[in-house]
Amino acid sequence: MKNPYIIVCLIVILAAGSYIIYNQLKSNEQASLLSGYNISVHKTPTCGCCGEYVQYLKDQGAKVTVVEHDNLTEERKVRHIPVMLESCHFSEIEGYVVEGHVPAEAIVKLLEERLEVAGIALPDMPAGSPGMSGTKLSPFIIHQFTVEGGDNGIYMTL
Repeated sequence: MKNPYIIVCLIVILAAGSYIIYNQLKSNEQASLLSGYNISVHKTPTCGCCGEYVQYLKDQGAKVTVVEHDNLTEERKVRHIPVMLESCHFSEIEGYVVEGHVPAEAIVKLLEERLEVAGIALPDMPAGSPGMSGTKLSPFIIHQFTVEGGDNGIYMTL
């Protein structure tokens, strides 16, 4: 290997290959955050971002069942979701309610901690949240709520 060009090319190829493999492994790790979990997403038939959120959950490894309702108001009351924490859809996973476009990291944390709450919520429809277009403009403030239907404070910020 007297030609330095060949050596430089080999180094570039090895570096590029290592970078690609590292990113693929990192992507697979993130994609499996919800692997093995069954999630029911409750939404209205016409909601487009809800479909995007369903795809996000599937991309995170979850098995997702979609339940469509003409109106979610009564469904939210039954599940004790406070009005001030509402978004456009909610999900159910292992006895918890997840309101809105909550990132998988928060769901996994809830499932690991097994808090005595009804669920967690990311109110409204923040830009850049899972399933929503746009750029994230500020941290996502995720609330926890009780079975009495009250906002029990901030669960976490992402």
